[in-house]
Amino acid sequence: MNTKIAVGIEHAATGSADDPAVLFMHGLGGDWSNWTPQLDRFGIDYRCLSWTMPGYGESTPLDPMHWSALADAAVALLDHYEIKRATLVGLSMGGMVAQQFAVDHPNRLDGMVLVATSPSFGRPGHSDFAEKYLASRYEPLDAGKTPADLAPGVVEMLTGPDPHPDAPPNCIASMSRITSDAYRRALECLVTWAFDDELHRIATPTLCIAGSDDATAPVASMQRLTDGIDGAELAVIEACGHLVNLERPDEFNSLVADFLQR
Repeated sequence: MNTKIAVGIEHAATGSADDPAVLFMHGLGGDWSNWTPQLDRFGIDYRCLSWTMPGYGESTPLDPMHWSALADAAVALLDHYEIKRATLVGLSMGGMVAQQFAVDHPNRLDGMVLVATSPSFGRPGHSDFAEKYLASRYEPLDAGKTPADLAPGVVEMLTGPDPHPDAPPNCIASMSRITSDAYRRALECLVTWAFDDELHRIATPTLCIAGSDDATAPVASMQRLTDGIDGAELAVIEACGHLVNLERPDEFNSLVADFLQR
């Protein structure tokens, strides 16, 4: 069921109060609906929550948007359901929020699944990467285009060679629901991500999942993330791009199920 709670976070929820809790967090161009295959798979046995990040959809914006505030918003969602501890599953930007959550609120975590994400934004040795990235993303917005206009091209760039047929339309639809202003705020937050020096503080069981053909969060970046978290494991899904949970839902769900059952 898609709903909106008092703290202003639009989300979907399944399961009962007695079930172990799992919170799914989407990436830059997403919303709660990107996790539909996982809600369908895990919603019977787990208390599944899938949020729409603050500032997106009908979720109340954060002013300013920053990483600790996003982690605090996730806590507010858990508090609303009186959930003391949860496993976080975060894709891309959602995986960054999960890392911040693990440091800011370690007593609320059972574990983490970090998907197609990174310990920092940018490319090693390219100090101007963030500036160029923002300029390239702002240019079409400044010309009057909306996220809905950009969505088909962005999704095509992010997906691998043979995604599940439901993946592109799902992601195009979610990005099309984002306002230009919300997209700008998220971009401004994204380029500030720098967490390499904090990874050693994460002390929760962690599974990292990468797509073999992901150019946005390549396997090498996911390996750096895995190496930085004590005891973390890395799994690579072949012939898969950035939208891992949607492109290869069966393989992804199998990995997450094994992790949750440990």
